[in-house]
Amino acid sequence: MTSPELAEEVLDDLELMRARDPRGLLPAVAGTGAQVRETARLTEEAGLARVTEGGRPRGLIIVARREGAVAASVLRALLGPSSPVTVDVVPGPALPVWAGPTDIAVVATRTGAGRYALTPAYDAARRGVSLLGIGAEDAPLQAACSTARAPYVALPRSRVRHTTLWSLLTPLLRLAVDLGLLAESAADPEAVAAALDETASECGPAQESFVNPAKTLALELLDAMPVIAAEGSLAGAAATRVADQLATLAGLPAPTFRLPDQRVAACAVLGGPLAGSDGEDDFFRDRADDSGRRLRLITIRDPDAGGVDGAGEREPRSAAEAMDETLRTAAAHNVPVSALAEYGDPERFARLPRLARQLAVADFSAVYLALALDSERAHHG
Repeated sequence: MTSPELAEEVLDDLELMRARDPRGLLPAVAGTGAQVRETARLTEEAGLARVTEGGRPRGLIIVARREGAVAASVLRALLGPSSPVTVDVVPGPALPVWAGPTDIAVVATRTGAGRYALTPAYDAARRGVSLLGIGAEDAPLQAACSTARAPYVALPRSRVRHTTLWSLLTPLLRLAVDLGLLAESAADPEAVAAALDETASECGPAQESFVNPAKTLALELLDAMPVIAAEGSLAGAAATRVADQLATLAGLPAPTFRLPDQRVAACAVLGGPLAGSDGEDDFFRDRADDSGRRLRLITIRDPDAGGVDGAGEREPRSAAEAMDETLRTAAAHNVPVSALAEYGDPERFARLPRLARQLAVADFSAVYLALALDSERAHHG
């Protein structure tokens, strides 16, 4: 296991990090704000009116995996349970059997290639389902959309894998706004881009570890077993993303619990056999005697989650109350806590920019952890 001292030296050495990052993950994460602005422009050029001029559909069917599925989950959480339009996320290649002319199908993929992208596109055209494609420029999916006279958001081929979430989410948000499902102010791409730019300046590689929230979190996770507790459905979508990035980039598993419906499970894990001993921690103990990784709770807060959100537990009724109980359980069992992107003044951000900030800190942290462990060069060098 890499020592925290050695890892901190790595994370503060720009040349060494560059050598350990053959795919350019750090520059890609740092440029996410520009990615949002560029994708917003490309979405406007695609002409979504071809699928929105008919008014609200019965349902949105989003065919996506990995980052695309997270983007769809974010949209579904923003719309909430009272949305007049259902949002179904399917992995493909088949569309649901009930899909028809009153629905809109969105095929969201970074590459725009493969049967998981092409089969649902051709199936939608055959059934008369309105179609929107998102993928790489000049990809086979673009040709399929052109044949169906459907709009296509053509993403630059320079997009780096694991860093394209906002390239897939931005068109979905624009579609929801054009259909009257989201207010323009709730999905403002410039506000999101500004939050991402600010986070990149705070968490970028030039910022040293002791003032860099993302590097700090990466160092905290170096010898930890993270457990993610998410306050409500939007934070739950973010938790899925964070866990996937930690697993894929750094090889670190991170169970996630969406509150309030998974409160009991979260508290059971935090109070279970992997937790530290009850009571006060012995600061002067010999760390060499510690066995393996220790649990660390990562919290993802969403003050706008609402009073009742989840599976309808009797107690506690709200996601905030469930989070408070989870934090009390962590404290009682000596489990340290990392609050994701809670530094500074997070309340000055609107809901979506606040989410963007949380995801950006998590993305930076996952990349830093991968670079500290040198797992990127080992797998892609």
